[in-house]
Amino acid sequence: MTLSDRVKQLSPSPTLAITATANALKQQGHNVVALGAGEPDFNTPEHILTAAKEAMDKGFTKYTASGGIKELKDAVIAKFANENGLTYTAKEVMVTVGGKEGLYNLFQVILNEGDEVIIPAPYWVSYIEQVKLAGGKPIVVDGKEENNLKITAEQLEAAITDKTKAIIINSPSNPTGMIYSKQELLELGNIAVKHDLLIVSDEIYEHLIYDNKSHVSIATLDEAFFKRTIIITGVSKTYAMTGWRIGYAAGPQEIIQAMTDLQSHSTSNPTSVSQYAAIAALTGPQEPVIQMKAAFKERRDYVINRIRNIKGFRCITPPGAFYAFIHVKDALGSKYSSVDEWSTALLKEELVAVVPGSAFGADEYIRISYATSMDNLKEAFNRIEHFVNTSSLVSK
Repeated sequence: MTLSDRVKQLSPSPTLAITATANALKQQGHNVVALGAGEPDFNTPEHILTAAKEAMDKGFTKYTASGGIKELKDAVIAKFANENGLTYTAKEVMVTVGGKEGLYNLFQVILNEGDEVIIPAPYWVSYIEQVKLAGGKPIVVDGKEENNLKITAEQLEAAITDKTKAIIINSPSNPTGMIYSKQELLELGNIAVKHDLLIVSDEIYEHLIYDNKSHVSIATLDEAFFKRTIIITGVSKTYAMTGWRIGYAAGPQEIIQAMTDLQSHSTSNPTSVSQYAAIAALTGPQEPVIQMKAAFKERRDYVINRIRNIKGFRCITPPGAFYAFIHVKDALGSKYSSVDEWSTALLKEELVAVVPGSAFGADEYIRISYATSMDNLKEAFNRIEHFVNTSSLVSK
């Protein structure tokens, strides 16, 4: 049996692989603390569950329009208007099977063979693979630690060639939790306009921002930005709905229609019941979001304090998402040749699962998710600190 060339070039998702390994150890009876998964540990809020049950009872279990039901598209349009100050028509929005499928569909419809997409690193793991699957070429630009792991307009412009089609902006970022400021977005947007680039704005973590900071969508800053920006987001992270698989996209009508046509030939439509649940999420009480966000902030503050007390660790306090991106290379000593090897040893010896930074294009780091209980975080960092201290191999 011969597989296609395009699938042969794929790398498995490291985050899912770490989670699978941790789960396998748990099934063997080991007390594993997993800090790899990028999903809230809370259950979906009750009013959303109720809406799904009511939809099933009413028989809303059939095929829907490929781009989503009218009621949900209306809720999405209202969300953009009320929260972001953005005006879209029904033909400029669509519902996708999670934000991930929205990104996949987008790259499939905008990229031709050899088109380049500029991807700031550290990056979310699937950007690279999805661009390659669409025949595109990922161009990675490293965000420097002195710039809070974000790229500058100068770096962006230096990476542009006559094959560059788009740039991805993920703010707040997975894996770093960093946020692009209004001024930084203005500078990046001006370069995109100057070179006629599409802007792919991944805003899935927009509601998980702390310290009185606020989300800025690049599409709001200039009409020229708005016309070339495709926003990809969804309900997964904000409403603890990762398994419901509902995302949504907004952007130029031509692109959204092409994405909808493609979706009609792949998943047919987003899950009917999940769409009714998403309506309740977007239009219903937002108090559960406030409560989850407060819990995430408390956990973040705890994690950052623990990191500061571990030799060889350093981490920029993340203002958004629910990840800490920790520089750990100085804690390797001479025993481990890479952070990947160090992370594997941590899992085997202390039963703590983290994701090595190599998965995100930054091999001196690890990513931990604090979307887990405070008890798990305390236990995990006790074990991590023990692992570092007992090795007695910290670089001086």
